[in-house]
Amino acid sequence: MRILFIGDVVGRPGRLAVRELLPRLRQTWRADFVIINGENAAGGAGLTAKTAEELFAAGADVITTGDHIWDHKEIAAYIQREPRLLRPLNYPPGAPGEGLYVARNTVPPLAVINLQGRVFMPELDNPFLVVERELERHRGLEAAVFIDFHAEATSEKIAMARMLDGRVAALIGTHTHVQTADEQIFPGGTAYLTDAGFTGPHESVIGRKIQPIIERFRTNLPRRFDVASGGVLLQGAVVEIDSATRRATAIRRVSEPLMPFFSEGSPEAAAARGTRVEPRR
Repeated sequence: MRILFIGDVVGRPGRLAVRELLPRLRQTWRADFVIINGENAAGGAGLTAKTAEELFAAGADVITTGDHIWDHKEIAAYIQREPRLLRPLNYPPGAPGEGLYVARNTVPPLAVINLQGRVFMPELDNPFLVVERELERHRGLEAAVFIDFHAEATSEKIAMARMLDGRVAALIGTHTHVQTADEQIFPGGTAYLTDAGFTGPHESVIGRKIQPIIERFRTNLPRRFDVASGGVLLQGAVVEIDSATRRATAIRRVSEPLMPFFSEGSPEAAAARGTRVEPRR
């Protein structure tokens, strides 16, 4: 079984990359299942019903999220009627939605778990304890387990993967929007990557226009952080899982360009946004 995981989709450019590139990538990698982190799909922060449906229509089998899941109020109602949209499992009881989805149309069945870290992140229940309870609860399912761990600290992600080595097929990190080069398979058969990167405009500061971010760091004054437009990449990873052992046999990073890198304010960048600017003279 091959799983294509796509890192944090940022805004309209990220959704465009998924729509345009996913059909070909799914065929190229012969992917049996596609998981997309839609954390920032709606305007660069959060997810709406419309943007979730757009990702599902493009080929997502499951959408994972993270700390921006509740940025749009409408998502609370949508997540309760769409089991394929996950929020982090370690939200306290009473939060809408679920943190685990089991796909039974794959061989073996695939359990997708969404977790959120606590280091430099909003305080949630302890993900290390929550995930162990959940794995114990589903022990008889005999499913391959794939985890999207949405966390800031590399140490927290590595520690989680080491703890779960041999018990899950893969743990891929998200949230930092910077793809790491440490893909590996741990001794117990768990595929690992600290961060899958992000799908969206890379002529940017992690998806946002460059200059306002610089000004914020220089002056510490509030700035509007609009989504950038140039250098759109689709990033993530492909994980191959042995159907008999439910352990990973291969992992490979993916970084696929949708369009070349354009300078902010250029006619090319405006065209990528779907707007028009006058040519420079």
